Amino acid sequence: MKRRIVIKIGSNVLTRKDGKLDVTRMSDLVDQVAWLRKHDMEVILVSSGAVACGRRELTVDHSLDSVEQRQLFSAVGQVKLVGLYYDLFREFGIHVGQVLTMKENFRPGEQYRNQQACMTVMLENDVLPIVNENDTVSVTELMFTDNDELSGLIAQMMKADSLILLSNIDGIYSGHPDDPSSELIRTVAPCTDLSKYIQTEKSAFGRGGMHSKYHTASNVQSAGIHVIIANGTRDDILIDLIENPETTKRVPVIFPVELLEGGTVAKI
Repeated sequence: MKRRIVIKIGSNVLTRKDGKLDVTRMSDLVDQVAWLRKHDMEVILVSSGAVACGRRELTVDHSLDSVEQRQLFSAVGQVKLVGLYYDLFREFGIHVGQVLTMKENFRPGEQYRNQQACMTVMLENDVLPIVNENDTVSVTELMFTDNDELSGLIAQMMKADSLILLSNIDGIYSGHPDDPSSELIRTVAPCTDLSKYIQTEKSAFGRGGMHSKYHTASNVQSAGIHVIIANGTRDDILIDLIENPETTKRVPVIFPVELLEGGTVAKI
């Protein structure tokens, strides 16, 4: 039986320093997802990057507020983002399908069942779902906190075996990751409140951060789903997480969580 994995690719993984899409990194991650599928794994992709795509395509000559920017750039960028995924995955003979969703679709009821049925039939027909929030209509209280929350809800809805949250840092540090004196936390005793090690600062191009990933990991684990937080800018990180688990250092930490060199693993 195939393992079902939800992979969330964060904005800071797919975005260059100038705020535009990093197509080279995107291509590298597609190669890795194709490898996972070749090795008998079902993959659901939750991808940020629509706003970055929109910025790449469109130059605006007047000021926009934050909601207008998000709606405009995501509307333009989502088309480009899925088009790029389509072209990259087509090289491997992989069909992709777009799923744009909203927070209200995760309330119990018909909309929940419809979305679940849609993604199930996609997987049954070997189509790789690419999920993102419908930013054109999701504003303020109707928004997900970020795509970490969305990916956690998707993992639970689709009864995934694992959830991989890709960020641009290796894991949880004793201070700000850019501070030379900060150290990657190798061990945290059981029952320790891990939140004291986590910076509340959000990512430069997304709405999330390590604090959000910590909460997503703890919530998703309660459903019996294995959670990994890893550095998506590391070459072949997805392959290494699967193929080299024994040679990659692991140290047990909270609830219980494992820290991987190249990522933090929350594991039941």
